[in-house]
Amino acid sequence: MEVKRIFDIPYYSKAHFEKDDFVCDKRNGKWEKISTDEYIRITNQLSRALIKYGIKKGDRIALITSTNRVEWCFFDQAALQIGAVTVPIYPSISSEDCVYNLENSGSKICFVSDEKLFDKINTIKSQLPELKDIFTFDDVKDATNWKELLESGKETDNQQEVETIKDSISEDDLVSIIYTSGTTGKPKGVMLTHKNIVSDVLGCEDRIPHKDSKNKGLSFLPLCHVYERMIIYLFTTNGISIYFAESNEKLSENLKEIKPQYMTVVPRMVEKVYDAIYKRGTEAGGLKSKIFLWSIKVAEKYKIGDSKSLAHIIADKLVFSKWREGLGGNIITLVSGSAALSKRLNTMFHAAGIPILEGYGLTETSPVIAVNSFEHIKIGSVGRPIKNIDVKIQEDGEITVKGPTVTQGYYKDEKQTKEAFTEDGYFKTGDIGILDKDNFLFITDRKKEMFKTSGGKYVAPQVIENLAKASQFIEQIMVVGDGEKMPTALVQPDFEFAKSWASKNNINIGVSPTEIANSKELKAEIEKEISKINVHLGKWEQVKKIELTPVIWTEDNGLLTPTLKLKRKAIKEHFIKLYEKLYDR
Repeated sequence: MEVKRIFDIPYYSKAHFEKDDFVCDKRNGKWEKISTDEYIRITNQLSRALIKYGIKKGDRIALITSTNRVEWCFFDQAALQIGAVTVPIYPSISSEDCVYNLENSGSKICFVSDEKLFDKINTIKSQLPELKDIFTFDDVKDATNWKELLESGKETDNQQEVETIKDSISEDDLVSIIYTSGTTGKPKGVMLTHKNIVSDVLGCEDRIPHKDSKNKGLSFLPLCHVYERMIIYLFTTNGISIYFAESNEKLSENLKEIKPQYMTVVPRMVEKVYDAIYKRGTEAGGLKSKIFLWSIKVAEKYKIGDSKSLAHIIADKLVFSKWREGLGGNIITLVSGSAALSKRLNTMFHAAGIPILEGYGLTETSPVIAVNSFEHIKIGSVGRPIKNIDVKIQEDGEITVKGPTVTQGYYKDEKQTKEAFTEDGYFKTGDIGILDKDNFLFITDRKKEMFKTSGGKYVAPQVIENLAKASQFIEQIMVVGDGEKMPTALVQPDFEFAKSWASKNNINIGVSPTEIANSKELKAEIEKEISKINVHLGKWEQVKKIELTPVIWTEDNGLLTPTLKLKRKAIKEHFIKLYEKLYDR
């Protein structure tokens, strides 16, 4: 059979790679496996239940979970094969945005994972006249559990109705409305069809290294984001089992238990893994720390494709093998997306036998536009465009794309839909980039994030920020200067590293984030780090001043998006006094 619609995937997988661990998660301390057959049985039962409940083709069903779990997949499959449209929602967004997403989409029912999310949606339910019911995955007092709905589909008397609806569903039918988190303004509801997402799955198949039906992927990035969701579809289409991590806090433990071959990551996670490795290596003391620091220099000099030197072989045995063990010992590759990955870190992880394949895409492109592969890779690029995508660089440098993965537009928003495309039908990504002679795509900046100083010079802040975040002292940084005489930066120090550095050097910088951010000694040290970066920049883009922020930038305080991108407007407003201080006002 051929995969044309998302709900074809489990049936295709059953025909080619029948498994006892199609999707799995951990319950009560034990990994529970759902076989391909069991998955199909449960999702058909749920489809029958949804029809009996009154869900019709085209109705919207919202899904909100705090962590990835098999129930999310059950309802995704069950809804799609009766023509319903799923509306995945980030669990961390504000109640105001929840109301907007649920109301704008016209969601009829909402499935949530736990008591906290049930209370959140139940509190706003009175503002949502179209929302009939809230079901929970966990047992929650005064809430209807999903298993009660499942029970109503036990009888197979309407299975033929399910089959009839499945047969009527076209690859051009709407699958999901996914609301972009955005950095400003109201979320936009991206409309994606079966064809959009399946085309992305098929376009990425040749980028999976060393495919084997015995392999496993560990999933922890949110399923409400199309990136992780498409990866689940991609892996299960290719016989790779999916294991859902319990939480970010238990990720290290789950890696050792599952020993996966694949995992998707965002650059911030790679940075944190490296920071933890560096901390352990430098704190070991004596000869161990000397060997560790020597191995870092070996890794930094590594070039992909070169045979390993004797020094590299020794470093691998003594140091890099332990890095791999920390990730379970079986990792074939990490796939990185969402933001730019440091070239230095990427090189070092490759040297350590943990290849990272960096890619690029947007919700509107389902999402992958380009991704590196084992056969074709350039560090610093996001790889070659996938085979069914046409990438065109416009005269102003903006990356535009055309192909079957591209959205049909934004839900109930003709104006923004029209503005998102060129006259000849290419989607405007909002990113600036180049295609080199070998057809590798390089992202240089966000078009909307570039700014012009009062001297008329353009500055691309992401380039500078990515260089700066290689410093152990810098957790986050935002380069500013739109309309100002020079670029400056707001910096959130790595508070834990700063304390460790201060202790080693007998410097008193305090304990609280506020005290640390006010430390003159720490600021001077970070200014030295910025000076090293400035050497590699043009005079007009060098960061002339910095201020340290006394707050950790998080999604919860509204300074980062759910995919950990900077909310530039919010950060500037939050630290407006520090911003003014940068310009002596």
